Amino acid sequence: MEQDFVLIVEDDREIAKILSVNIEDLGLKTRISDNGQEGLELARSGQFALIILDIMLPRLDGVSLLRELRRTDARTPVLMVTARDSELDRVLGLELGADDYMSKPFSVREMTARVKALLRRSRLTDADADDGSGESPVSIGKLTLDPVKRKAYLEKKEIELTVKEFDLLSLFIRNPGRAYSRSDLLSLIWGYQFEGYEHTVNTHINRLRAKIESDPGKPEYLKTVWGVGYRFAEENEISHV
Repeated sequence: MEQDFVLIVEDDREIAKILSVNIEDLGLKTRISDNGQEGLELARSGQFALIILDIMLPRLDGVSLLRELRRTDARTPVLMVTARDSELDRVLGLELGADDYMSKPFSVREMTARVKALLRRSRLTDADADDGSGESPVSIGKLTLDPVKRKAYLEKKEIELTVKEFDLLSLFIRNPGRAYSRSDLLSLIWGYQFEGYEHTVNTHINRLRAKIESDPGKPEYLKTVWGVGYRFAEENEISHV
């Protein structure tokens, strides 16, 4: 694809236009849909490098659209747009597999930074997948991560991970014992740093724990470092029973 296409699913024409104009200023192309049902059909076509998705939509809401999309597509980056006070929708969207979110009203600078970061990460992911000379699988305890296939396994059973969950697990499992602050993770995984968005990291950590830990309340692999952030357990800390 010579130019990346961005799908904007937003029923507010003014906001959709602001998004489209500023995204096209980045050298990208956009397609706008003003309802969730059409947006889902377009999203499923696989022709978009990024989807910007509003929560409140006619015909099919953004959360339901995302839920349906993630049944068959775990990789296309999704940036959700939420009302400032819709914390529940925002958290639910992240739990369903949104890669990032921004609250209305948003600044153009914030929006373009998030779009560029998501596209950059997606391109790196695609390049790694196409490169047959990638790294060998890494295993700690009952977890195995295959960087080339971008797959993870727990007790030899594949774990369904979103792009950001895989990126987080990949960073942690390759650096056992190293503590990362939430700001570090925002910069390394999301590719930007804005104060006040550390809870994005917390939500993704909780989702990842739910998938890899036998008891997420007492994590064996992904540990909290109080006052700092998170670290991945070293081999000698993990039970092999």
